[in-house]
Amino acid sequence: MASPSFDNPSLTLGLSLVAGILAQLVARHLSVPGIVVLLSSGVLLGPEALGWVRPASLGPALQTVVGFSVSVILFEGAMSLDVRKLRREARSIQRLVTLGAGVTAVGGTLAARALMGWDWKVSALFGTLVMVTGPTVITPLLRRVRVTHRVSTVLEAEGIFVDAVGAIIAVVALDMALHAEEGPWLLVSALGSRWGVGLAVGGVTGLLITVGLRKSSWVPEDMTNVFALALVLGAFQVSNALAPESGVLAAIAAGLVVGNGKVPARREVLAFKEQLTLMLLGMLFILLAADMRLSQVTALGWRGLVTVLVLMLVVRPVAVAISTTGSGLSRNEKAFIAWLGPRGIVAAAVASLFATRLGAQGVEEGQALRALVFLVIGVTVVVQGLSGGVVAGLLGVRRVVPKGYVLLGANALARQVAHALQAREEPVLLVDSSDATLKRAQQEGFRVLFGNGLDERTLLRAEPEGRQGFVGLTHNEGVNLLFAERIRALLRTARSYTALHRGHVGVSTDTVSSTGGHILFGAERDLDAWVARCEQGAVSRESWRLEAPQVAAILPSATGTLEEALVPLVLERDSGTVLFDETAIPVAGDRVDFLVAHGRKDEAHAWLSSHGWQPVTSDIPIPDTFPSPAT
Repeated sequence: MASPSFDNPSLTLGLSLVAGILAQLVARHLSVPGIVVLLSSGVLLGPEALGWVRPASLGPALQTVVGFSVSVILFEGAMSLDVRKLRREARSIQRLVTLGAGVTAVGGTLAARALMGWDWKVSALFGTLVMVTGPTVITPLLRRVRVTHRVSTVLEAEGIFVDAVGAIIAVVALDMALHAEEGPWLLVSALGSRWGVGLAVGGVTGLLITVGLRKSSWVPEDMTNVFALALVLGAFQVSNALAPESGVLAAIAAGLVVGNGKVPARREVLAFKEQLTLMLLGMLFILLAADMRLSQVTALGWRGLVTVLVLMLVVRPVAVAISTTGSGLSRNEKAFIAWLGPRGIVAAAVASLFATRLGAQGVEEGQALRALVFLVIGVTVVVQGLSGGVVAGLLGVRRVVPKGYVLLGANALARQVAHALQAREEPVLLVDSSDATLKRAQQEGFRVLFGNGLDERTLLRAEPEGRQGFVGLTHNEGVNLLFAERIRALLRTARSYTALHRGHVGVSTDTVSSTGGHILFGAERDLDAWVARCEQGAVSRESWRLEAPQVAAILPSATGTLEEALVPLVLERDSGTVLFDETAIPVAGDRVDFLVAHGRKDEAHAWLSSHGWQPVTSDIPIPDTFPSPAT
């Protein structure tokens, strides 16, 4: 059997895709920034080491692959931006993208001129290249570090918008450097045409996607994702054909329009694009890292490293300080923004373009310029990525660990669940559209939120990112399931619970499980009966500890008629408190709060005691005789 030829472009792409995903899986398990592992893997697999991934085999197609991938990444990033949040931080974002970018370009130019000894033309090109930070690096880091909403909004928006500004300015600067005889008119016409074309193509594309997704008769539901993807990729290339490098702006403009256009399928499209972005991001970093020659980076010597440090420790803080003056951001928030400024894919891609075009014009510094940009990317990603969490903690800008629950429904049964959670210092927020039930909840000391719990605006007011779980506990199990689905669409990492009616055929346990949700109380219950008992005060909340579990069933849901006697609410063990659901399997030492019906209290106590449970509440009598475990 012949050995494979690693100069095969198809093999290079295939290995890059596989390596990109595996590297991110390894990073996830090691709890380190994915970009760090991706860069290391790219170098290891590239011609400098194993030689399995050879980007040179792609030839001119490498730039095409990078372009298509960048368009999807920027579209997804822009889609996730909420214009309402952007308006609140508009001053900081606008000044970082304009004034801050200008300061960075000037600082990078001066650093390259003073330390690298390049002429002003090449130094200025380096300055424009390092203007960008980039969502390809910022967004994954922020998802891992989880800083406050203000800081996250500013950094994400800066990364996306400055990519468009920086990429276009950098390419225009290159054109001016190579065609200096055309004078300043080239700057005005080139910038104007690129911005005009990018905004126009992107805006029209965004409108077409929005209208298409709003009308299911035009675009069937099963084609929404591929419809949006095809138009974004086409818009990127059309815009670039009309005005070079304007495709970046077109992708961003389209993403903003679709993301804020009240598209019914927005969540599905965004979820698809996020998965695609994860795959393409891994492939790009593998390819570009493999395409870099370590010998060119090490040839920069100490001057290259000092240049990077000047950018990180002097230029970035000065740019942020000037841009955020009078913004309302705290000193610690400004300090964190100043620290986190890693460069990403767009800088690497444009640097590769510069090296090619400068080399064709006989400019010797072209490869060194590219190597220095890659050094900036490597150092900023590794240092700031690994230290981001620590710095955020020291500055006090980390978002609080998700804690507490949001309950849809403030009825009497929901309030009993809320009392059980609150007794264990779990914050609870009750959401309902009934003034009467909310008033009762307020009188019992709960935080409440009036509104339709299925409306996205109401859900956002509940601050879902700070919550541990979400519970649908109304009389209508269909509404409970829909609430869980809305939450999962809004925050895919959320843990949702759905209360189901026993014997109803509307929503099954399999339906809940298939949506990634969990069944409250561990099984279907007669919700109406339990709500009525709670309203009448015919129940008590009792705590029992499992001392010696029997071989027979230890879950009340497994005992048939006993479901009418008691319901498990929460389970507490050393690792914390969770709501009781179908996955809860009590072990010795666990403590569970049960809701016990007064009319069948003796029966409930007898069953619990016969199955290894001991009361924690002192006034619970222990029966002298126990029914058979089969009862």
